[in-house]
Amino acid sequence: MSSTPDEQEHTVTLYLYEIAGLPGRTEVDQAIKTVDAEVHRAGGELIEAQVTGQHRLFVVAELAGGPLQLDAPSVGAAELTGPHEVRLVGADLDELKAVRPTAGYLVEWDLPADLDMDSYLSRKKANAPKYAEVPEVSFLRTYVRVDMDKCLCFYDAPDEDAVRRARVAVQTPIDRLYGLESGGQ
Repeated sequence: MSSTPDEQEHTVTLYLYEIAGLPGRTEVDQAIKTVDAEVHRAGGELIEAQVTGQHRLFVVAELAGGPLQLDAPSVGAAELTGPHEVRLVGADLDELKAVRPTAGYLVEWDLPADLDMDSYLSRKKANAPKYAEVPEVSFLRTYVRVDMDKCLCFYDAPDEDAVRRARVAVQTPIDRLYGLESGGQ
């Protein structure tokens, strides 16, 4: 079934913003509030904001009118990348909004240049059952950048070593691994 032009104009899309160079938790909290206000002003919704121990902030926002252009100074940061359109994999967006599950760890994987979205999704589906080999780790969700540059995978796990074992089980590398602070949105 094809959509009408009006339906296409109101398609909701997820966008990732990465914010770095925030000196402390106070500045991180203020950056989250600023981004949240701008997203709401644009008619969107902040889906989640995850904070690493190094005060790097990963924000995912749902926007219907296209990407919201933010800049580093407006959020009090030294660096801001995005917006990057992302696709949510391994979780339902409505359930994610309702539950807002907390993740303990974030894995960034810089995707190989020859990997396309369909191949990525097939690989993910085939490997997902292998997480059972590391039962102490719960895979929560992944955001895959539509440009296939990288993906962000969120886990609940007792420690970094358990996350590493889970990634070995699903035969997927880790380019960066972050412990997340509590209090993200």
